[in-house]
Amino acid sequence: MTVENIENKRKRLIFRSWHRGMREMDLIMGSFANLHVPKLSESELETYEELLHNNDPDIYDWILGRAEPPANVKTSVLEKLLAHHYASNRATGSDDIAH
Repeated sequence: MTVENIENKRKRLIFRSWHRGMREMDLIMGSFANLHVPKLSESELETYEELLHNNDPDIYDWILGRAEPPANVKTSVLEKLLAHHYASNRATGSDDIAH
């Protein structure tokens, strides 16, 4: 994948993270994406994109510890998400993209 394609993918994933549908997940996933997506490797970007295909209530339950994530989504990217502290890492605006 070219550098331009990777950068477009990063922008798309950040946008999708901020526009989940459930406001709580917009804030959590969006702030996570702003912080981490610019630094993810190409394979981690693929993993994160797959994670975004999961339903908000499921991911929210994993984050809150109310449910165990299935084995197929237990990845280093999910571990980073689970360790993400929204309150201390939130962006100043809902669509701010970290550079």
